[in-house]
Amino acid sequence: MNSDTRIDREPLSEEEVIQKAKSDPEAFRSIYEKYFKRIFLFVLHRVGDKDLSADITSQVFLKALQKLHQYQPRGLPFSSWLFRIAANECLDFFRRHKRVRWIVLEDKHADLLYEEMFGNEMINELKSRLPLILEKLTPDELQLIELRFMESRPFKEVAEIVGVSETYAKVRTYRVLDKIKKLFIGSRKA
Repeated sequence: MNSDTRIDREPLSEEEVIQKAKSDPEAFRSIYEKYFKRIFLFVLHRVGDKDLSADITSQVFLKALQKLHQYQPRGLPFSSWLFRIAANECLDFFRRHKRVRWIVLEDKHADLLYEEMFGNEMINELKSRLPLILEKLTPDELQLIELRFMESRPFKEVAEIVGVSETYAKVRTYRVLDKIKKLFIGSRKA
């Protein structure tokens, strides 16, 4: 090709790739390649099994491709939409298979949760009892706590992932925190 006729193109923006993928499924490949690892790790963190995570991640991208025509930007990254699909696929898996949901509670993330609930009072006691208290939460409640405190996601993104308004995500999260407090206080009396 003659250099005079060659046109140097800027790479497509993410929004342009998404629009192109809506009419050309082959264009979805770049979305898949960009987000596969993040979605896989998100799923793996929830299910704890690499093979199962790979299967669920495949379902996430299949659903994303099938529903891409429904995607509407809402001022959040496209990845929030994918994480929402992934979170729903994980919850569906646990419901269908009646499996126990495990959560990885790292000290730095747990400290954020403790601080939100009690300030610096009673932290050591809460740390020792929190794993048992978290077992008493529903999968939906646990997901809110995990997204907000273990993954440090802003309420706007939590809301997008769980499919509610930002205000309702805050309300639900604080209701769960209140439930955790009551369970903790109840366990202190026992």
